[in-house]
Amino acid sequence: MGVGGTLEYISELMSSGHKQKKRKQLQTVELKVRMDCDGCELKVRNALNSLSGVKSVEINRKQQKATVTGYVETNKVLKKAKSTGKKAEIWPYVPYNLVAQPYSAQAYDKKAPPGYVRKVDNNPQNQSVVRYDQGDPYTTMFSDDNPNACSVM
Repeated sequence: MGVGGTLEYISELMSSGHKQKKRKQLQTVELKVRMDCDGCELKVRNALNSLSGVKSVEINRKQQKATVTGYVETNKVLKKAKSTGKKAEIWPYVPYNLVAQPYSAQAYDKKAPPGYVRKVDNNPQNQSVVRYDQGDPYTTMFSDDNPNACSVM
C-alpha cells in the first residue's frame, strides 16, 4: 500500500460516522421474455439498458432469452422486463446434461430450447414415481395374454 492508499484507508477509518452502502455483486440475470419481432427485441433491450448498474444486455430472440450482466438485482430486472408489456420470467431451463432424469414428467418441456430441459427440484418428496406394471412382473412374463411373453418351451 502506497502513501495514497494509506491516506485513503485512514480517512475511511476516521469518517466512520457515514454509513457506506453495500456494493452490489456483479451478477448475470437470465430471463425468458416473449419476443416476436425486431421491435419487441429493441423495446426489451432499451428497457433493460435503462436500469442503473447494467453492464451488458444480450438477447437471443430464437430462444426467447435475455441475459443482463451488471450490478443489478434480479427482481428489479424482472420487473423492468415486465414493464415493457411482454411476458417475462426467470430463465426456467438448465442444460440437458445437468439433470439426472431429463425425461421425468416435471423436467420434460416441449417449449424448451434445444439442449435444455426445465429446472426441477431434486427433493424426493416432490418427485412422483410412475409405475408401468400393474401386477407382478414374473407372473405376466410367461402369460399367454402377453404378446411379448417368452415363447421358449
